[in-house]
Amino acid sequence: MSHTLPWSDGPAAGAGGGQVVVMASRLKLKSLLRVPRFFILSGGVYKQAQRSPGNVGVSLRADPWRRTFWTLSSWESREALQTYVRTDPHMAVMSKLKPAMRESLFTSWKQDAALPPSWAEADKRLTAQDQARQSADPQPG
Repeated sequence: MSHTLPWSDGPAAGAGGGQVVVMASRLKLKSLLRVPRFFILSGGVYKQAQRSPGNVGVSLRADPWRRTFWTLSSWESREALQTYVRTDPHMAVMSKLKPAMRESLFTSWKQDAALPPSWAEADKRLTAQDQARQSADPQPG
């Protein structure tokens, strides 16, 4: 059963019209033993996203028993998103968690700033991204 943190506005919420960049991710851990450390480290990254310049908003979803976690965030620009990704604690945490990861899947798209991103749209796009990846990299049979 998954649990979702509701949408939390960032510093750029309501800053204007036009388009925003939406980013969604699905992160799967190798083992249940890695879940507590993931929770501890990801808390700082979530707080960083909430305060990052250019962040319109962020939400998280977790299904710890299935070792799966999702992010959904909206940004004023791709540059604002990339600056967040390359800044600590995000950069350091991703490096620390890399050995624990079984799979990391990311997708992004542009949409009207007046519309909040939806988990339904994120799930649809992540599924499409996963299917494209699997067809491009078939498993030996």
